[in-house]
Amino acid sequence: MRYLLFFFLIFSSWITGFTNPRYQWISDNQFLTIIDGNLVQHNLPSNEKKVVVSAKQIQDATGVVSAEIEDFSLSTDKTQVLVFTNGVKVWRYKTKGEFWLFNLKTGSIKEIGMMFPPKSLQFAKIAPDGNKVAYVYNKNIYVDDVITNTTKQITTDGKNKVVNGTFDWVYEEEFNCRDGFRWSPDSKSIAYWQADATKIPDYTLVNLTDSLYPQLKRVEYPKIGQPISSVRIGIANVGGVDVKTKWMDIPGAANANYLVRMEWTPKTNEIIVQQLNRKQQETSIFICNPLNGNAKLTYVDYDSAWVDIQSSWDSDYNDGGWDWINEGAKFLWASEKDGWRHIYKVDHLGKEQLITNGDFDVMDIVKIDEAHEYLYFMASPGNATRKYLYRSKLDGSSKPERISPAAQPGTHTYSFSPNSTFAYHEFSNANTPPMAEWITLSDHKGINNTEVVDKAIRESKKSNALEFFTVKTVDGISIDGWIQKPANFDKTKKYPVLFYVYSEPAAQTVKDEFYTSYNPLYNGDLAADGYIYISLDNRGTPAPKGRDWRKAIYRNIGIVNIRDQAMAAMEVSKWSFIDTSRIAVWGWSGGGSATLNLMFQYPNIYKTGISIAAVASQLTYDNAYQERYMGQLQETRADYIKGSPITYAKNLKGNLLYIHGTGDDNVHYQNAELLLNELIKYNKQFQFMAYPNRSHSIDEGEGTTQHLSSLYTKFLKANCAPGAK
Repeated sequence: MRYLLFFFLIFSSWITGFTNPRYQWISDNQFLTIIDGNLVQHNLPSNEKKVVVSAKQIQDATGVVSAEIEDFSLSTDKTQVLVFTNGVKVWRYKTKGEFWLFNLKTGSIKEIGMMFPPKSLQFAKIAPDGNKVAYVYNKNIYVDDVITNTTKQITTDGKNKVVNGTFDWVYEEEFNCRDGFRWSPDSKSIAYWQADATKIPDYTLVNLTDSLYPQLKRVEYPKIGQPISSVRIGIANVGGVDVKTKWMDIPGAANANYLVRMEWTPKTNEIIVQQLNRKQQETSIFICNPLNGNAKLTYVDYDSAWVDIQSSWDSDYNDGGWDWINEGAKFLWASEKDGWRHIYKVDHLGKEQLITNGDFDVMDIVKIDEAHEYLYFMASPGNATRKYLYRSKLDGSSKPERISPAAQPGTHTYSFSPNSTFAYHEFSNANTPPMAEWITLSDHKGINNTEVVDKAIRESKKSNALEFFTVKTVDGISIDGWIQKPANFDKTKKYPVLFYVYSEPAAQTVKDEFYTSYNPLYNGDLAADGYIYISLDNRGTPAPKGRDWRKAIYRNIGIVNIRDQAMAAMEVSKWSFIDTSRIAVWGWSGGGSATLNLMFQYPNIYKTGISIAAVASQLTYDNAYQERYMGQLQETRADYIKGSPITYAKNLKGNLLYIHGTGDDNVHYQNAELLLNELIKYNKQFQFMAYPNRSHSIDEGEGTTQHLSSLYTKFLKANCAPGAK
């Protein structure tokens, strides 16, 4: 999923064993959710709650005293629930663990995959008929028959670098693909991905601390210019004695294209597949016949920069899903072909019709309400820092109508009940802590006359509040930013500035949210200690400002984003209360790369920098991410070099702290040593910290977080002294 943004790890939960929304509805006014490790039924509008499956039941079943329900899914008839517990991380997320099937009518409990070791199953799913559960174990797919208590192995060729029903490293990281199989509507077949990474070279991680001799961990990691995995989709029959797989005959070489989405079509025995070419500029939709494998091209979309897959901008689709209307005759599709991200409906012949319309971006799809002929979505025309609920008629005949109240400026999220009567509404802004309430959608009022959000806004503290601003650079680019001023701010004095930067297509940092200026590494209070804290969103960040804003960075990572940041910082430096001798910048991952580039390319602006887990050379990162935004190496090699921090390391003048984990499987430690060599070559003095065996998040091991925070804080204070002058 691109360079992993650090704040994602802090404020988001780990994705777990299977994909499900926060709420799973059992009727129009009843849903199940997890509270304190228990599975709880919640009734609306009374707000009555009762525990359906308790953590104690899980603990008794597993024998693990601390076991809790971490995730769950319901059977089609709502009589059974499959719970996930004892999850363990695979790369970024907890996708391995244990699954238990509860019968909500009888109270019986059944372990899934009991013949396999604990904490070893992935992505278990109940078949639509409720009689079987499929899952992945050790790169193969298995099915447990819960009636006969038998287990059938569906695939047998999963081994080494060949995986069935899940994905290799780069598909998980860059396409949000983890769960790699789907039950057919009739429960007789399973459609699944098979990824063959045998042609991808291994990257070797070296562990020097856990044994007398080095331990080696090899990860198939396709760097720039290397082959991509050969991926195909097959459909296996699971009902017969002999399990056979029919492979879909999708045009295009399997090792030259990505297959990024796949689902069964409603009320048919066909599957729909999204293919993305290696350049990621053209995407094709195929409908495949499971009997003969024929793939019919239905729809094609193209962008001269890159095509965004749906999960890259709407996290509800992280592990699949497809939006169908008109009983499966049409599906929804997002495209930027008119300069904005809009939603179209497309039929099986590829004929499209625009649903949303106007100079704005659709930020999320919230709900398709066919009964009332509305599409609900998130957007924020005119203010890229906020997020509001809108709706448009499904036939495209209406102008977008804002649903979020005008008196609630900030960032909203919603989860709807099946009949769109109720919605779970979450809200925050820079001054208002996160608040949530159940509302009736018709009037956007809290059920039982509650006013949780309105009350929170009225009571929010305004002292030292975050302020938003816009500066125009010498290039004529308007840049949004936020500023947190010191306590007891005196505009007649001069203060040090700390810039927080990310700057790449994976993340927007300037948002009207409560935690937007939170710095988890600073040991203390930046405002109380007399620092001005600022963040800016340059062109190329995924702000809802239109296609041209986001894709100006194509073939220009390390150039356009860096110049925008620096030119905006120059405008900020003109403010009378800015001490231009004390300007610092920091970032993690893509932000770490930006920090290096800012320190090296604009050393007269930035005097101090803290760079964490940075890509020093773009030639070292994975091909799926880097080729998407920078083009293919054989065509654009000069752009890679031009945008890499290492190219400009000889220009370092200020104070640099560089930090990297030696066990980082995402942005490899190789980047650190390449950068160190270049700085040494030019006799550039700097401070460096390597964290042994730590991953990209640098959060493993006793004392690590405290040590990192202390290091960060001490370096900042020593080289960019706090307080007014």
